[in-house]
Amino acid sequence: QVQLVESGGGLVQAGGSLRLSCAASRGTFDSRTMGWFRQAPGKEREFVAAVTWKTDSTSYTDSVKGRFTISRDNAKNTMYLQMNNLKPEDTAVYYCASRPGFIQSRTWSTWRYWGQGTQVTVSS
Repeated sequence: QVQLVESGGGLVQAGGSLRLSCAASRGTFDSRTMGWFRQAPGKEREFVAAVTWKTDSTSYTDSVKGRFTISRDNAKNTMYLQMNNLKPEDTAVYYCASRPGFIQSRTWSTWRYWGQGTQVTVSS
């Protein structure tokens, strides 16, 4: 079973930057896809970005394109989300997720493993 631990959330002013990390353990990752989702109060969990471990192909939701960058470090079994030019509407709990295979699904219920979440708050 894959275990995921997020870190790096916090409070930042609009226009600032944060980098989230997701450390993964137990299991091999060549056949997995990793992703980030977020959930704001009163809203459904939404897809942010994903990376397929073996091919390093990535995808993003439109609202973060050009501002967020997803990446992974094979040696550390760690995934990152670099978030630049943050906006108040980016405020949410951010979750790291993993699923077997190479499909970068945008439907949160199709992902198998989840981290505990890390809060990101962007003040205006």
